[in-house]
Amino acid sequence: QVQLVESGGGLVQAGGSLRLSCVVSGRTFSIDRMAWFRQAPGKARQFVASISWGGSSTYYGDFVKGRSTISRDNAKNTVYLDLNSLKPEDTALYYCAARSISTNAYDYWGQGTQVTVSA
Repeated sequence: QVQLVESGGGLVQAGGSLRLSCVVSGRTFSIDRMAWFRQAPGKARQFVASISWGGSSTYYGDFVKGRSTISRDNAKNTVYLDLNSLKPEDTALYYCAARSISTNAYDYWGQGTQVTVSA
């Protein structure tokens, strides 16, 4: 099993920034990629960004390109998501997820951290 714990969410004004953190524990050798997703009330879950666990390849959702950076610190088993130039429409519950090597699916999820952007 892999456990994920997010933190760093909060209330921020439009144009502000936040850094989300996701601490990974457990069988980290069983995962190959980490990602952030988000879900706003009444809306479908959206892919935000991902990063390989052992390398540096990254992908971003179109709506955050240029405003967000995903990074990792393997020594701390932590993945970060820096959100900049935040907009009210970025308000959502942000989840960290880990992709299982055996299933090639994001099988492990954290509890989420709330990001609220005021106008």
